[in-house]
Amino acid sequence: MRFSATVGGMTSDRAAADAPPCATRKPPQSKTDLFMSFSILALQGFGGVLAIVQRELVEKKQWLTQDEFLEDWAVAQILPGPNVVNLSLMIGDRYFGVGGALAALAGMLAFPSLIVLAMAALFGGIADTAAAQGALRGMGAVAAGLITATGIKLIGALKRNVMGLMVCWALAGMTFAAIALLRVPLLWVLLSIGTLAFAWAYRQLGQAAQARDMA
Repeated sequence: MRFSATVGGMTSDRAAADAPPCATRKPPQSKTDLFMSFSILALQGFGGVLAIVQRELVEKKQWLTQDEFLEDWAVAQILPGPNVVNLSLMIGDRYFGVGGALAALAGMLAFPSLIVLAMAALFGGIADTAAAQGALRGMGAVAAGLITATGIKLIGALKRNVMGLMVCWALAGMTFAAIALLRVPLLWVLLSIGTLAFAWAYRQLGQAAQARDMA
């Protein structure tokens, strides 16, 4: 966990330096603040959790800048387990160590687990009804819209990405084609396109570091 926080911190320092002046951070006040904030976040995450996480952590709480969120979310996606849970562990660990990570994790899981158990018991009796199935289809469409809207909002951060805007668009297009059109399993997409993106970013960061040393 400390590894992911260190990687996020390394890239975040560069991103914060390149970010607009209004992109500021306000760290959580305590472990209790972490627990309560992630509890509230988790209770809102019905379907389109990405949209909720971005709004709460970047726009409301301002614990992360837009660039930092984009980079940390990328790390959370390639780690095993639910993305938002990985992100909560990273943020908690970054500010308060292992105790913070556990507080954030508890906030993500405590109340939602109780609600899910209660809803599962209630839903079991009506799961096969047409009304329940129609409601789930409707919520699925809303969740897709929320995720799409958040993706569009995050595009602006790509302008400051070390890989370059055109390369980012090319990689995004390749990923979309592989998953949506060719139905390539996510693991193979991460191993192929993800490795390619990692190698290019590493190269660009190395060249940037050499340029700074020569300056």
